[in-house]
Amino acid sequence: MLRSGGQWLRGLRLPRFPPRGTPGRPRSVCSREGVRISKGFRCQDSPIPIPLPSRLLAVSSVSIRRWSVGRQTQVYIREGNPPSSAETQWKDRAETVIIGGGCVGVSLAYHLAKAGMKDVVLLEKSELTAGSTWHAVRKTPQNCLTTYFHPGINLKKIHYYSIKLYEKLEEETGQAVGFHQPGSIRIATTPVRVDEFKYQMTRTGWHATEQYIIEPEKIQEMFPLLNMNKILAGLYNPGDGHIDPYSLTMALAAGARKYGALLKYPALVTSLKPRSDGTWDVETPQGSVRANRIVNAAGFWAREVGKMIGLEHPLIPVQHQYVVTSSIPEVKALKRELPVLRDLEGSFYLRQERDGLLFGPYESQEKMKVQDTWVTNGVPPGFGKELFESDLDRIMEHIEIAMEMVPVLKKADIINVVNGPITYSPDILPMVGPHQGVRNYWVAVGFGYGIIHAGGVGKYLSDWILHGEPPFDLIELDPNRYGKWTTTQYTEAKARESYGFNNIVGYPKEERFAGRPTQRVSGLYKTLESKCSMGFHAGWEQPHWFYKPGQDTGYRPSFRRTNWFEPVGSEYKQVMQRVGVIDLSPFGKFNIKGQDSIRLLDHLFANVIPKVGFTNISHMLTPKGRVYAELTVSHQSPGEFLLVTGSGSELHDLRWIEEEAVRGRYDVEIKNVTDEFGVLGVAGPHARKVLQKLTSEDLSDDAFKFLQTKSLKFSNIPVTAIRISYTGELGWELYHRREDSAALYDVIMNAGQEEGIDNFGTYAMNALRLEKAFRAWGSEMNCDTNPLEAGLEYFVKLNKPADFIGKEALKQIRAKGLTRRLVCLTLATDDVDPEGNESVWWNGKVVGNTTSGSYSYSIQKSLAFAYVPIELSQVGQQVEVELLGRNYPATIIQEPLVLTEQTRNQLQKNGGKDKM
Repeated sequence: MLRSGGQWLRGLRLPRFPPRGTPGRPRSVCSREGVRISKGFRCQDSPIPIPLPSRLLAVSSVSIRRWSVGRQTQVYIREGNPPSSAETQWKDRAETVIIGGGCVGVSLAYHLAKAGMKDVVLLEKSELTAGSTWHAVRKTPQNCLTTYFHPGINLKKIHYYSIKLYEKLEEETGQAVGFHQPGSIRIATTPVRVDEFKYQMTRTGWHATEQYIIEPEKIQEMFPLLNMNKILAGLYNPGDGHIDPYSLTMALAAGARKYGALLKYPALVTSLKPRSDGTWDVETPQGSVRANRIVNAAGFWAREVGKMIGLEHPLIPVQHQYVVTSSIPEVKALKRELPVLRDLEGSFYLRQERDGLLFGPYESQEKMKVQDTWVTNGVPPGFGKELFESDLDRIMEHIEIAMEMVPVLKKADIINVVNGPITYSPDILPMVGPHQGVRNYWVAVGFGYGIIHAGGVGKYLSDWILHGEPPFDLIELDPNRYGKWTTTQYTEAKARESYGFNNIVGYPKEERFAGRPTQRVSGLYKTLESKCSMGFHAGWEQPHWFYKPGQDTGYRPSFRRTNWFEPVGSEYKQVMQRVGVIDLSPFGKFNIKGQDSIRLLDHLFANVIPKVGFTNISHMLTPKGRVYAELTVSHQSPGEFLLVTGSGSELHDLRWIEEEAVRGRYDVEIKNVTDEFGVLGVAGPHARKVLQKLTSEDLSDDAFKFLQTKSLKFSNIPVTAIRISYTGELGWELYHRREDSAALYDVIMNAGQEEGIDNFGTYAMNALRLEKAFRAWGSEMNCDTNPLEAGLEYFVKLNKPADFIGKEALKQIRAKGLTRRLVCLTLATDDVDPEGNESVWWNGKVVGNTTSGSYSYSIQKSLAFAYVPIELSQVGQQVEVELLGRNYPATIIQEPLVLTEQTRNQLQKNGGKDKM
């Protein structure tokens, strides 16, 4: 057991302070909390010894006095920190006002100013680093871990940029940042963890980040204090480490001032008032600032800032504890700093802190503590640098595991236990970008790991603000992934789950069940919930796959084929051979009408606008010609349209449409009808026969053509029917009032008994769409890709008269020529299938990446989309795809693998043959 001893105050064992009258003892010394001085030294007005002299370099103005006893020199500082000339100024106009002086807010100010934006103003209610950044400071004496690793593909770019920035920031600003880079090792003590490491390695090869799987012998060499009995492998990231958040923030602040930003504090924002022209009046006790845009980067005060304009940001503060030990002889004897250790099964991180160790656990969701009083009553006024009372009992099981893993801990004294707040969003990821429904209001909030994200997010947001589009896809951080369905109860349940699951195995197709279902269930939820495995999509429950009597009904995530493999195969055959029904209610649905609706959509979309009564697939592009969104556009009546998008991009797409409508002053009415309408998909060779029984409307191929839309009734239930199916088979999407879903489903299922009708889910639909070579937004196309390399030329009409967004950029891309292209691959594997984002190899080098994949039940091989260099994109080209540590031979094929029903019918009419 870790032991404590000596004189204790606030959880610390204190050194002696020099007695009064000692020569050189300053008459008046003080130190603002967070300013570090040498080990064992303390300030007269603070009982807390504050370590490491590098912090002195981050202080803008100090008075230093010294005294000596024998060989020991002790340093006392007085930090006046008088405001710089910039901080004494006030501006009543600003291009951008950033609210919050933590590391994220200061990083954004630095990047905007450095990029040339004039009139960048940051307002902080107390002082820089107060709040979340300060607690990162107190989380160790210097305990903000930095890592290149992230399971998310594009967040790797954020981490990479942050670390590269921090490496050069001291040279640029003259301010030390206290950056240690001993590397880090995640240890695997179970076979499934080894699989997880292999899974992550397949997704890393096409990134700049260095990452390796290392053997136990190498782990012991790098971290000789480990008990190696259970260790099977390690995931090693050179260049990882830890950084001093206070010094980092001050260095960014120095850079921001250097490039012309105004950092004003204390400056409490008391009111935010939107103006009709889209600007804001930001009010403080010192005066008001008129801003073209505001950015909420207020940390755990972000909810309070959001409430000023009627928004409830889904953020929850949770308590995080960590422990710092005294000097340990075995640590002191080391010749180099230990790498940061992450024991995933034990759910803790551990690193060297001078001659001791620091470790922080993540408790289970049953034991961890949410600071729920802040949720109900708000953050206490004046809170900024306080801590919560520590509770070692909550983390004792993790302490015991840590002592078994690192036995020298058993002999160590605890000298500090820190318990501070961290702000979590429901899925632990931050919320970054412009907010739907409020003009020129941006957020950078919900950072559970703010320091490693700060540099990259500052650059990411700066580029987006300056250039009008995100520099790369980060929809996983879109603040608009949450909506009105995100209640406080849901947010708290998910934050508790996310914290407790911090180190669980990250499987593909992962589902987490806390807080579910929300109020956003379709009319079929009660009918289907006992028959299927549900997935979570933007608040909705949607069937992933269905099980039959006697089949395993449990959720069995795996890196290999699991219990859903056979049922999905049956659903695939159901749609290909008979007829299936799928609940598509989570689609995002918008109604647009008005005298300028056609002009607006012609400007937004690269495709032509469909004629009245017809539908097409259209793409919204960014000014640089990248794919911002894919929607189906149905022209229901003259000037009135139904736009449909995927569930995960509902408000992401709506915000873009609304902003363009305002910017261009189009006379249109835009309404989000997502929650008003349910959607049923009916697909398969018998789909027409089943539906024809329910209506007098002629559903024949001549009367109801492919991509046609009609309003009709099925058994007296009003429906907007679109002849389209993401399966590529004969089918319709039936849009109807949400309250009619159960009745419509029942009449369809009853009508299809003779045809052997049955359900199918999204897993089978994914396999079907891949065989038809249908692209998916978020996989094959997003803000990282242009439509030409994604193979979307058919949907892009560069010769149409309208000057759609991205048109000129696409012309330039086409003239310059492509460097890569999306291709379709088949590969023979054993018990594992591609998911997407795996590395593609050729001639011993990584040359590209998959975007999505599945098992093809038609040819009984794996199937995947992938981006490869243009010179390797020919049909028949051999490459390799890395799956779980093994490279599988793959062949580029002529797409599609299976022709769509519409193409097969056309070939049959022309005397051709089916291609299967």
